[in-house]
Amino acid sequence: MATILLVEDDETLAMGLQFALQNEGQEVRVATRMEEGWQQVQSCCYDLILLDVTLPDGDGFMLCRKIREISSVPILFLTAREEEVHVVRGLDLGGDDYITKPFRLRELLSRIHAALRRSQTVEQQVRSVQYESDGLVLDTEQHRVMKNGITLELTPIEYKLLLFLFQHRGQVISRSVMLEKIWDVEGDFIDNNTLSVHIRRLREKIEEDVKQPSYIHTVRGVGYRFV
Repeated sequence: MATILLVEDDETLAMGLQFALQNEGQEVRVATRMEEGWQQVQSCCYDLILLDVTLPDGDGFMLCRKIREISSVPILFLTAREEEVHVVRGLDLGGDDYITKPFRLRELLSRIHAALRRSQTVEQQVRSVQYESDGLVLDTEQHRVMKNGITLELTPIEYKLLLFLFQHRGQVISRSVMLEKIWDVEGDFIDNNTLSVHIRRLREKIEEDVKQPSYIHTVRGVGYRFV
């Protein structure tokens, strides 16, 4: 059973989601305001956070920024369709994924289950494997990434992306395969823009020059290759 925090000011929607998730065997706590959500984050350890973008006393982006200062818990944004264009900001701040309202319950549950599996897989990976490429080191036992001896702060999605690329070094990996393997849900449920944003964020952390990347190369029209 996972403990999930739902920060959503629409009480009808919040009650419906809480009921549906509890029927799935999850423990769900609800906050209707940004400050209330922040207090909940500080008082309890959550496995996943569902975060509405628009809140009465602020926005989900502000709360996401504060959460990322203390936790790497998976964050899934809930956003109105007209706000979808702004969701890149949420991903840049450390969000893992987003879903637009109105959404299908099955789709949301699939995203949640995938995020929980993804987080558990990273946490349970204890076999000592160290990948290295031109000063970039990924240590699976310590769950740590270093560049020229300096530890890099990666989100769970960025870590899994880099690990997947290391494991398939030299291969051209299609975007569809990466979406399937990294997010672990049906491709129709993930916007290609989500992958692009996470790749860009990862490049900003590991590359010397993001405009001329030396690690992650784009193969136009296909996907990516880790050199």
